[in-house]
Amino acid sequence: MDKNYTLEDITQLSKDIIKNAPNNVLLFYGDMGVGKTTLIKQLCKELGSNDIISSPTFSLVNEYTSKNNTVYHFDFYRINNEEEALDIGIEDYLYSNSWCFIEWPENIVNLLPLDAVEIHLTQLESGARNIKIN
Repeated sequence: MDKNYTLEDITQLSKDIIKNAPNNVLLFYGDMGVGKTTLIKQLCKELGSNDIISSPTFSLVNEYTSKNNTVYHFDFYRINNEEEALDIGIEDYLYSNSWCFIEWPENIVNLLPLDAVEIHLTQLESGARNIKIN
């Protein structure tokens, strides 16, 4: 997928991502403020979560309940090394068959599953966003 979108499109975009994701580990790449957490909030909503979704910048991981499963939301912006991710048990989360949404995955590159879905977000001059999913 490679498309431009606005906030008005985010509900359908989230439905498409969930429907077409080949697995449950989604990696979110993009500059600060590009909308990673906003998209993750909508993904959680589409999965049936009524929890308050916020970026786990300081806690590293937030856990949300959804209709059928648990959703784990990670933010590795502030970690200094991959050992910190290992200390929270990242491998247990990644292989739990639960949805795992990871912001700043480039900071734990050696720990990521090879089949994780990469989602690249960029902001366009028009104010819209572009999403590329690999």
